[in-house]
Amino acid sequence: MSRARDLLGVAWSGLTSRRIRTLLIMLGPIVGVAAMVAAVGLTESAKGDLKQRLSQLGTNLIIAQAGGTFGSQNPTFPADAVQRVRAVPTVTNASATTNLSSVIAIPIEGGSDYYQAFPVPVRAADMSLPSVLQVPIHDGRWLSSSDERLHAPVAVLGAGLADQYGYLSGETRTIRLDNTNFGVVGVLGNVTLDPDLDNAVFITQWSAKHVFDTDGKPNQLYVRARTGTTQQTADAIPTAINLGGPDQVSTKVPTDVLQAASQADKTLQQTALFAGLLALAVGGLGIANVMSISVIQRSSEIGIRRAVGHSRSKIAGQFLLEAFFVGVIGGLLGALVGIGIVYLVSHLANWVVVIAYNRIPVWMSLALGVSMIAGFYPSLKAARLEPLETLRLG
Repeated sequence: MSRARDLLGVAWSGLTSRRIRTLLIMLGPIVGVAAMVAAVGLTESAKGDLKQRLSQLGTNLIIAQAGGTFGSQNPTFPADAVQRVRAVPTVTNASATTNLSSVIAIPIEGGSDYYQAFPVPVRAADMSLPSVLQVPIHDGRWLSSSDERLHAPVAVLGAGLADQYGYLSGETRTIRLDNTNFGVVGVLGNVTLDPDLDNAVFITQWSAKHVFDTDGKPNQLYVRARTGTTQQTADAIPTAINLGGPDQVSTKVPTDVLQAASQADKTLQQTALFAGLLALAVGGLGIANVMSISVIQRSSEIGIRRAVGHSRSKIAGQFLLEAFFVGVIGGLLGALVGIGIVYLVSHLANWVVVIAYNRIPVWMSLALGVSMIAGFYPSLKAARLEPLETLRLG
């Protein structure tokens, strides 16, 4: 037992007496394990954040868009499109909007040239849009039936547009749409499932029809389906709107796009894992190289130990134990660095922290295996040195 303890002590002293060299040969395991822990942790954290957002937003929102055959330049749905869609048994709610592409929104005096070159989307919307989107009102209120009945020129801003305009909570603000001033009565919260709405101005259907001479027909619908029937509902919506006719209706499920994006993270994860394995392999070569040089530098020490009776196996065991310590400590430090990176990035990005703790022992074992394999040749080289040969080496 004492001999094993002495061997451990000698191996540990060999590492701690040359700390810079030890740190350099540990970089391979540290970088390799840290890269693998961080790669999986960050992609899983991003995916965990996505899953959390999807659970809050729901995966049953469908967006229906009028196709080209409804009209040549600005295709629209029939005026009763919402009623037709709500008649579908799997639909729980629906809302209509109309894109007013010819209306120029100007938030401040003197900004007409800029906003004509970079127009702000203006949409006519009904009263149920926030409830269908499941998005709260960030400030003020949404459009109301009283606004329709009183023909009030009011508008609601998207959250991104409110920030762009420098809108302050509760302030009295007007916005000019073409030549008509509209009072801003509220700000819609961020719409994760359709970010285009964040930069839009919303007005009532009455204002769109009577102030801007539109036909009052919608060209985009937002539909909520019963849980588990999203795709079935999306397939039924075109028929419900065009009644089996040739008019084109395109539908999309926004959460499918988000989920497809999360799948793309797997490719990044695999690439980063490969980079981590490559770092381990390169680190293994560095361990073998540095330890081989160390054998020459420590030839006097090896010669003295051989002269006092230490066997070849003990000499080889010392260097193998040094490689073992490098793998264990390097792998542990790499895991801690990787975990730290995951926590830091997740905190900055407001992600849900997800770390694959069950995989960390596997990656640490890889680091240990690479270190032991890398230390095998230097240990044999040290064991083969004869006391007289060490005089020649140094």
